Amino acid sequence: MPVESGSSAAARQAKQKRKSHSLSIRRTNSTEQERSGLQRDMLEGQDSKLPLSLRSNLLDLFSQIEREFENLYIENLELRREIETLNDRLAAEGQTFEGADLAKGALKTKASHSTSQLSQKLKTTYKASTSKIVSSFKATTSRAVCQLVREYVGHRDGIWDLSVTRTQPVVLGTASADHTAMLWSIETGKCLLKYLGHQGSVNSIKFHPTEQMALTASGDQTAHIWRYMVQLPTPQPVADMSQTPCEDDVDFSDKDEADGEVDGPNDCPSVRIATTTLRSHQGVVIAADWLVGGKQVVTASWDRAANLYDVETSELVHSLTGHDQELTHCCTHPTQRLVVTSSRDTTFRLWDFRDPSIHSVNVFQGHTDTVTSAVFTVGDNVVSGSDDRTVKVWDLKNMRSPIATIRTDSAVNRISVSVNQRIIALPHDNRQVRLFDMSGVRLARLPRSNRQGHRRMVCCSAWCEDNISCNLFTCGFDRQAIGWNINIPALLQEK
Repeated sequence: MPVESGSSAAARQAKQKRKSHSLSIRRTNSTEQERSGLQRDMLEGQDSKLPLSLRSNLLDLFSQIEREFENLYIENLELRREIETLNDRLAAEGQTFEGADLAKGALKTKASHSTSQLSQKLKTTYKASTSKIVSSFKATTSRAVCQLVREYVGHRDGIWDLSVTRTQPVVLGTASADHTAMLWSIETGKCLLKYLGHQGSVNSIKFHPTEQMALTASGDQTAHIWRYMVQLPTPQPVADMSQTPCEDDVDFSDKDEADGEVDGPNDCPSVRIATTTLRSHQGVVIAADWLVGGKQVVTASWDRAANLYDVETSELVHSLTGHDQELTHCCTHPTQRLVVTSSRDTTFRLWDFRDPSIHSVNVFQGHTDTVTSAVFTVGDNVVSGSDDRTVKVWDLKNMRSPIATIRTDSAVNRISVSVNQRIIALPHDNRQVRLFDMSGVRLARLPRSNRQGHRRMVCCSAWCEDNISCNLFTCGFDRQAIGWNINIPALLQEK
């Protein structure tokens, strides 16, 4: 019996393949002709505003597209059959080197795929229960305890900044994108005064160190100094809220509540005229602060400059230039004539005004993204936060490298440092607020669940050393400020 050669067998298979393919195409064409005829008859009987010729052309085009897809589908089936045949042949010749490698690779790919699916399923299924178990174990240890004490609701837009007065009476101030600044009773949560002098978003608020004056910075390219007089209402009993451990509260839903229109306090007295208006910037004034003594103020703007003003004369004393991009924050030292400015150019600068004849500046490039804030501590430290998800602690005596670096999972906004406890409060874009010590050790995380905590980005934090019920305040784009009671055990502070 004659043996067929390899070339003749391959030619015969190709010939049969072309023959079957042409037959299938002919069958398809004949079927399509019958189908198109039926469709044309149906179209003629239907009501349409399109002309019959246009509808016929559209039908022909769609028929051609359908034929092309059907041909591709037939070729795909043939290719799959060839692949199956090749796989069977490789499985039969599994002793060869190439076949073995291919089988191992397929098995490895399949195993890795199934493993990733299983791990993802496990993560999704058991995330909540695991968090519950972990939280129950952590609650039994000596953890920092955080209690939500009061919510301050009344702004019609997000709150950018907040601050606490340094003199009696102790009140809370908030600066909002709704063009207003408000003063609140810390104990009752009642609005005591509303400032309506700005024509743009109020981006910052700071209180005079010794007098009842407030400094606000606005998107209307100005900073205002205005006086206030408030009378604290009678304190009311604080609602009974169980103390909640700060660490890793379970958040079963990330759904935000609907943005309802919140009515502001109608019976709140208002101030509409500033005592002093500071005008020199050519862009949004994003922040402002008082220098030690309260006779001068510094402002930071999107025009890439910081300005130093005399409060009494409202004259521009110095224009601090050098940043390559918009400024994001400014802060003054509590006891010395030092100013630190932060910018979107990934740097922060230290300005020294202690010597009237020399105004030195130092540039620090410790971050890889926008430096959102840089603040002084009571000691010789500067703490900087950035959109690169890091916070760094610097020593003023040696600013070449940070003495501590805190890495987080979200961008950091305007931070604050407790004077007494030396604890850093980090507000994040992801609605979290975390607490760290000066060496970078994490102490706690404020509760955040469906019942309490912020529901939008947390913009700022501020400590209050003179209040017992609330010693930390936070604000965010959920239009509210929150007062917290933070209890840090002595053991954690020593660590």
